[in-house]
Amino acid sequence: MPGADNNRLPLMNVFHWLIGHISNRRKALSLYQRGMAKAKKHDERGAIVDYTATIESPHAPADVRAMALFNRALVYAAAAENAKATEDLDVVLTMPAAPTNIKTEARRKLLRMHRRSSSSHA
Repeated sequence: MPGADNNRLPLMNVFHWLIGHISNRRKALSLYQRGMAKAKKHDERGAIVDYTATIESPHAPADVRAMALFNRALVYAAAAENAKATEDLDVVLTMPAAPTNIKTEARRKLLRMHRRSSSSHA
C-alpha cells in the first residue's frame, strides 16, 4: 500500500515519546530512591546529593521532583538546617503538580517546625 509507512510515523513518534517519558521517570525515581536509602542509613549528605540531583534533573517529572524536595527538607530539618528545610517546603507548596499528600505533609512539617522554633524562643 502506498503511504502505509507514512501512516506509521505518528505512531512511532508517540511510541518513542512514551519510551523516553518512562525512561526519564525511571531515572528520576532511581535517584530519588537512592537518596531515600542513604537517608535511612543516616548518610544525610549523600541523601541530599541524590535528592538535589533528582530536583535538578531537567527531565524529572514534577511529582518526583516534589517528593525529592520534601524529603530533602526532612533531611535538612533533621540536621537543624531549618532555613533550607523551610525553603524546600515552600517550593513544594507552590508547585501546581505536587501531589496533594506531599503538599499536606509539607504544611504539617512547616507547622511543626514553627511550633518548635516558637517554643524554643519562649
